[in-house]
Amino acid sequence: MPELPEVEVVRRGLERWAAGRTVSAVEVLDARSARRHDAGPADFTERLTGARLAVPERRGKYLWIPLSGPGPLTGALVAHLGMSGQLLVNEPGDTDPRHLRIRLLLEPVEDGEDRSRELRFVDQRIFGGLFVDALVEAVDRPGQLLPASVAHIGRDPLDPAFDPEAVHSRLRRRKTGLKRALLDQALVSGIGNIYADEALWRARLHYARPTETLNRTESGRLFEAVREVMEEALAQGGTSFDSLYVNVNGDSGYFDRSLNVYGRAGQPCRRCARQGRESIVVRERFMNRSSAYCPRCQPVPRRARW
Repeated sequence: MPELPEVEVVRRGLERWAAGRTVSAVEVLDARSARRHDAGPADFTERLTGARLAVPERRGKYLWIPLSGPGPLTGALVAHLGMSGQLLVNEPGDTDPRHLRIRLLLEPVEDGEDRSRELRFVDQRIFGGLFVDALVEAVDRPGQLLPASVAHIGRDPLDPAFDPEAVHSRLRRRKTGLKRALLDQALVSGIGNIYADEALWRARLHYARPTETLNRTESGRLFEAVREVMEEALAQGGTSFDSLYVNVNGDSGYFDRSLNVYGRAGQPCRRCARQGRESIVVRERFMNRSSAYCPRCQPVPRRARW
């Protein structure tokens, strides 16, 4: 699944190329990619046609574009990227990519010389989709509007309003394994398998560390590591494997070349190697996925919670 840096790269691309444009036509080529719109593809098309796209917003891995019309705000176009969903901005007439599912024709911006564009939703595995959702007030920030489907999602570590102390207190009450807690999007959003492994390695914490044993210094170190990893990934365009996650121009990210433990099972730990020590990165099964860590840097804790 794409994680926060990949989604933020897409959001920035949409802000540059799609914000301020009006949707003049909608084509749903595969109804499965509009299945999350409960009223069906016809209503999805009707709701979007004539709507103006505002500046895209994001919370964690969740991305949406507020919509406006002649009257008041009418909702938001929510993108669920799933395993392989992509949002691409192209010029009309460009060759359709494989696995094109939904096409939105966007009018030129009102000020300045410009041309029409197409916002294309491409999805190889069809786990993702687009839908229009109502906007509701955020529980944790009165006055901020979120899609109803995103209202339960917690803030992410790059959010200026992220409260490490509040999250630390909630972690202590969880009594679960640390990585399980990090992957809970209602607790702290945006962190997936890749960046959880990388942040835990930087913070020298094992993924099965009981959350109730975490002190403030350790949780502070962990969230600082999360921010560092995500900011570095953003600077490099995110992490892309097999060209599944790309920005709106179709360019893949390169942060996978900087990963320290994820995807490096059986290879030497880079930190230990710099210190003249020998330790091999281990990969273990975890929640139908896997966890990678260094046994020397991240020793298995007492009373581990797997």
